[in-house]
Amino acid sequence: MSQENENLEESQTEAAAEEETKAQESAEVDPLEAAQAEAADYKDKYLRAHADFENAKKRLEKDKMNAVSYANESFAKDILAVLDSFDNALSSIEGADEENSSEVLEKMKEGVTLTHNQLKKILEKNHIKEIACEGEFNPEVHQAIMQVDSDAHEAGDVVQVMQKGYTIKDRVLRPAMVSTCK
Repeated sequence: MSQENENLEESQTEAAAEEETKAQESAEVDPLEAAQAEAADYKDKYLRAHADFENAKKRLEKDKMNAVSYANESFAKDILAVLDSFDNALSSIEGADEENSSEVLEKMKEGVTLTHNQLKKILEKNHIKEIACEGEFNPEVHQAIMQVDSDAHEAGDVVQVMQKGYTIKDRVLRPAMVSTCK
């Protein structure tokens, strides 16, 4: 039994030593230091998240500026085709002489008509439409530049279009300049 008592005392001593070590470890961890370490960890996480947010914000701002800067790129490429047509027309005028002037003039008329139609298609593709000017004057889309007497029109009707007006989608791009009946 003495062996058993020795073993029992030994195991009790070891258990007491373990408990004492645990108590010392828990006593060594100061609650203030633990809170400060946790606060530092949260601060680090916050700073990283804030930096990520600022970088994303800068990236979005740059993307927005690029979108605004190059928004008309497609429209500009379409207009270049019209410019090329006008360049070809000017080149054919320079090559004309008295012998073939009537033939060149006829081809010029055909070319200008085709170029005009090409430009109209490009404008329609980009939601730019001509403002209708028949009938009554509409101050939202027409700009009256003069009034004339006309037996064929009622008072307030559009008599003549001086300059066509255009809308882009639902917004007036340029009002039509018209003369109205007194």
